[in-house]
Amino acid sequence: MNIAIVIILFIVILFVVISLHELGHFVIAKRMGVKVEEFGLGFPPRLFGIKRGETLYSINAIPIGAFVKSVGEDDPTVLRSLASKGPWRRLAVYAAGPMANIFLAFILLSAFFMLPTGVIAGNGVMVHSVVEGSPAEEAGIGPGDIILEVNGECVHRWGDVQNVINSSKEGEAISLLLQKDGGQGATSLKPRFDPALGRRAVGIVLCWNVVSQVEEGSPAYEAGVMPGDTILGINEQSIYNGETMAYALASVEAGEQIQLALLRGQEMISATLIRASGVKQSALMGAELRWVGGVHIEQERLSIWKATRLGSGFITHTPEMIVASFPLIREDPGKALVGPIGAGQLTVEAVRSFGFSNMLFMAGIISLGIGLFNFFPVPPLDGGGMLVALIEGVRRGKRLSPRAMHLASSIGTAFLISLMVLITFNDILRLIRGGGFGL
Repeated sequence: MNIAIVIILFIVILFVVISLHELGHFVIAKRMGVKVEEFGLGFPPRLFGIKRGETLYSINAIPIGAFVKSVGEDDPTVLRSLASKGPWRRLAVYAAGPMANIFLAFILLSAFFMLPTGVIAGNGVMVHSVVEGSPAEEAGIGPGDIILEVNGECVHRWGDVQNVINSSKEGEAISLLLQKDGGQGATSLKPRFDPALGRRAVGIVLCWNVVSQVEEGSPAYEAGVMPGDTILGINEQSIYNGETMAYALASVEAGEQIQLALLRGQEMISATLIRASGVKQSALMGAELRWVGGVHIEQERLSIWKATRLGSGFITHTPEMIVASFPLIREDPGKALVGPIGAGQLTVEAVRSFGFSNMLFMAGIISLGIGLFNFFPVPPLDGGGMLVALIEGVRRGKRLSPRAMHLASSIGTAFLISLMVLITFNDILRLIRGGGFGL
């Protein structure tokens, strides 16, 4: 991965997102009768410009966004200035920028969800662990069982099981065909609503492999690998069948470390073992695994309808996700609150871990973040202007005093500058320390 290309693309994304934000203000300001003297891409010094009507459209040397310059700016005594307009017109102009960002986020996220993605599929799915007291335990399902069918339909992916659970009626039993201990058997169970998950569940954790036996005294035994563990990854490479495990082990020479990512119960743990000499390179020393048969990667592409539904759903659930992230913000604000530098680092990590297609997702997140941040009701953000316009609208057009406006603007500006300085300092400190976001 070329980090320089990712950084350049990140800068382009910022430029497009900020420019569209200002374009939203520009279009609605013109519609509301505000006289716009200049709409500029980039910031001065000006390279060139073309005047159309009463507006100069300029291209400027510093490519970090765009700007809208209206006549009179915040002076309500100037004819056709934004400040001279009624509260509801000003509210529309202020809201246009953030709404443009949210619309762009919807387009980008929907496009991302339409991209073909690799999905793991096999001849059934394996049960890694069963929650105590769950419907699955009551039905006799145990670790290592392979679910072949649910309600008579063949199961190939983890999501197939949950889809049947979601589509079943409350109190309705679902039937399962299991492969266990070399034979097949049928069982049935009734899903129950899980408040922690917010959906109905049967109480199982799924996987593609399970450690069936560990030889005592072997490297795997000494590393702490236990029967019932699932191998999720080897040396940061995902493991889902014997071929992927052999490929991950093939490059490890005798005496080198093998880093294992394991799933034990419902907890992810790590283990380290040393490659012994004279051992087959594709073997995990001392551990025997049981696999789901025929596991492979399938390319899946969502329909436009499903992709746009996911894109809109992601946006509508964002406030809920923000509220849920408050504990993380309190615990580690350095990772929860980031500026341009932190967003750039996060983008690099995301692309490095998930590929260049993830640029679309990160672009949507950046656009959504800028839009929501500008809704924050603090002057001089758009949300501050919207709050003032709303208050004056409720007061039937009666203006707030210039002193109150100046005080609110001064306090808000000082707060935002302090916040950005702290966030930028933290972003730089994270880079210096070599920290990251764990992607």
